Amino acid sequence: MSEQKNVDINVHHITRVEGHGNINVSIRNGAIEKCEWSIPEAPRFFEAMVVGRSWNELHHITSRICGICSIGHTLASLKATEAAMGIQISEQDLKLRKLALHAENLQSHILHLGFLVLPDLMGVGSVIPLASTNLAEVKIVLKLHRTANEMSNLLCGRTTHPQRLIPGGFSKIPSIKELTALRTKLQDSIPNLKAVAGLFKSLAGNFPAFERETEFIALSDQSEYALYDGQLASTDTGTAPINEYLTYTNEYVVPQSTAKWAKHNRESYMVGALARLNLNYKRLSPMAKKTAEMFDLKPTCHNPFMNNIAQLVEVVHSVEDSVRLINDLEAAGLKSQPDYNNPSIKVKAGKGVGAVEVPRGILFHDYTYNDAGVCTKANCIIPTNQNHGNISLDMKALVQQVVNKKQKEIELALEMLVRAYDPCISCSTHVVKVDLT
Repeated sequence: MSEQKNVDINVHHITRVEGHGNINVSIRNGAIEKCEWSIPEAPRFFEAMVVGRSWNELHHITSRICGICSIGHTLASLKATEAAMGIQISEQDLKLRKLALHAENLQSHILHLGFLVLPDLMGVGSVIPLASTNLAEVKIVLKLHRTANEMSNLLCGRTTHPQRLIPGGFSKIPSIKELTALRTKLQDSIPNLKAVAGLFKSLAGNFPAFERETEFIALSDQSEYALYDGQLASTDTGTAPINEYLTYTNEYVVPQSTAKWAKHNRESYMVGALARLNLNYKRLSPMAKKTAEMFDLKPTCHNPFMNNIAQLVEVVHSVEDSVRLINDLEAAGLKSQPDYNNPSIKVKAGKGVGAVEVPRGILFHDYTYNDAGVCTKANCIIPTNQNHGNISLDMKALVQQVVNKKQKEIELALEMLVRAYDPCISCSTHVVKVDLT
């Protein structure tokens, strides 16, 4: 060590993330004695809440797991129920569901990049000062987010906690006139997307030059950039059916966390935008690929800070692919349905697994139903659960790299690392500690 020093870092409830997470680091005489990522968030029991509930209620209940990824939870829930009961949806409903997932991807990524990441890159504590120094850029972010909200509202009936997504399809679908108006808004957003990409390009040098080789896991599909459907894929071990998810996730508990952690082929793995890009780069839309090229982002990237740029690339992809999906729906002719559609479902016993890619990574819902369509067992594995172990190991490696910097610089680097993962901590807490003494 070039310098012998003592440093204590205790970040209680890191800011600009969802939920409560703490960073605790102790350096003595230049040596790292402690580096800990801890989760003190109170546990939540959604899996217990759905046991004993009817098949047509679970997607509404589990959408409340998260206010950011409510569409993703709804879709994973629906896919699990539909798999358990052998329910098929139409090609039209499939395209509309993919549009809904794009809406959520846009909502979440734009919010994270514009309001939670950008302040770090511009050296301020929040987005509020940027409203004075960079008003035009803040307005662009707000406009993009508004478009994403309007898209969610059109497809789901709300901006959060969807109403219209139901087993077998949709209770109500948008008109072709509404979809074409949405397409125009999405196309009109492209100059703003380019402006945001240019801004991040100008600030890209502020991301730490850090790498730690790890495993990446995401959905993968040969025909498209996998978000709604696909096989399990790992950069280490290849592909596997969704039903084998437990062999991939391997959840376990650690003393400092009320959230479960996960591992597969190594001590940890990463899910999320960077994992998806590393596994599905070739199937990005053309403009999204060009955006990735702006930052020299290509597989396999092991810098977790580049997850933010992967999110930016996905924003472009979601806009471009949404336009494609609307074009497809228009070309096929939108098949009408009753204003209050109620698909005919033959209720039966079964077990089903649903998986979708939500903004923070791959999400699993697993349900078992009895003959009456009542849930008897449930399991939900959240993306942030799967990332906690990787965050911890990244923190330990990063501290080694920045140990000789000033305390505030070390602290900022660690906070930026956590924010790069865009954790949804509340959703990940599944452990309760019981004192039996």
